[in-house]
Order: sequence, then structure tokens, then C-alpha cells
Amino acid sequence: MEFFGQYSFLQYVTLILGAIIIGINKTGMPGIGTLPVVMLALAFPANLSTGIQLLMLATADIMAVSYYRISGDWKLVLKLLPCAVGGLLLGSFSLRYVNDELLRQLIGGIILFMAVLGIVKDLFFNAEKIPNHPLLAGVIGATAGFTTQVANAAGPVMALYLLAMRLPKKEYMGTSVLFFLLINWIKMPIFIFEGRINLTALKLLLPMIPFLLLGAWLGVVFIRKAPQKLFNAIIQILVIISAIKLLFS
Repeated sequence: MEFFGQYSFLQYVTLILGAIIIGINKTGMPGIGTLPVVMLALAFPANLSTGIQLLMLATADIMAVSYYRISGDWKLVLKLLPCAVGGLLLGSFSLRYVNDELLRQLIGGIILFMAVLGIVKDLFFNAEKIPNHPLLAGVIGATAGFTTQVANAAGPVMALYLLAMRLPKKEYMGTSVLFFLLINWIKMPIFIFEGRINLTALKLLLPMIPFLLLGAWLGVVFIRKAPQKLFNAIIQILVIISAIKLLFS
């Protein structure tokens, strides 16, 4: 326990649960990605919580890509990536001038609006997919980049977009993990420069790797057994719950 000498039992438990949820999120249930954001933010100082979470996310990304390596849609990923990097830089700039509470509310509001918009579209327009327009991909990419840089909370944004693309479960997951593998490793030097990733965060990561693996395995079990409609419904519900939590936390 020398890694954790200065932390409480509750912080240990939160860290372990967060690692398991992140593993599940990466391989089976992308809609739960904001849950560890909230958990770790409540248990650790803001800078440390986002730093340790990024380290766990980036590690879990490698695990997930090794499983879904042939299932992702590279065209979708590359369409989103340039604007995502722009949003990432904007998020880094915004952190210097906007307080944490306002940013959480902004992120929650954006995600909730997009979730409601997706439900309205499905109920009243019954479109097979969102129009494949570069402007839409740019907005989604920029929003994902901004939210992931500010709070590691871009999962719901990507979940809504990929659901709208009507991807089958495995292609959905493969595309999601490819995008986040790239964006999370691009974020790494920025987080180090900002002081959010340091030796303390790295020491907290190492004992969590087995729990990330456990979560990744549980996610794979879920994705194999869940019917497509149930999979989509669970993600939509978790996206809305997470957005409300961010909006009012």
C-alpha cells in the first residue's frame, strides 16, 4: 500500500470502482464514461482526478483497441479528428479563464441538448442517419475535443453521434475506441504541461491496471450478450443521466 499512503480507504475504493467502470466503458458500455468523471472529481483534487483518469483511459484504450482492432470505421474517425484537436486546444485555453462549476454545467447542458435532439429525431423524423455533412462532423468533433480536454467527458457526445450513424454494436465500439485512443494520447503532453499528470498520478495508475483489465473483460461479456436495441437504449439512458448529473453537480 505504499503507493496510497496519503489517501483514505474511501479514495482507494473510488479509484478501484472508477478503474473497473472505465474498463467496462471502453469495451462494452461507452455511455457510462461520465460516471468515473463525477466519482473521481468528488474523491480527489480536480487536477489529480482528471490526470489519473486520463492515464486510466489511455491505458484502457490500448486494451480496447487490441480487441476491436479490425472493427472501427477509420473514415468516421478521421472526419472527426481535426476539429476534435481544435476543440481540445480551445478547452485547454478555456480552463485558464472559466471556473470548474461553470464548465461542468456547460458540458452537461451540451450533452443533454444533444441527447434530447437525438430522441426527438428518432421519434418524429425517423431518419436512417444524420446527413453526412462535413459541418456536422466538425461540430461533433469540436464538441468532443472540448469536453474531453475539460473533463474527460466526451463519451456521451460520441455516443450520440455513433448511434445516429446506425453502426452495429461491434463497429460502434471499434470506431469509438479508435477515436479515443488517438485523442487521449494527443491530450497526454498537454495534461503533463498543465500539471494534471505527474508522478503521483502515475503511481496511482499502476495498481489500477488489473482492475482496468477486469472492467475490460466485463465489457466484452456485456457487448456479446446485449441485443442491439437494448445496447442503444442503455447508452441513451446513461447519457441523459450523466448529463443531468454534470449539469446540476
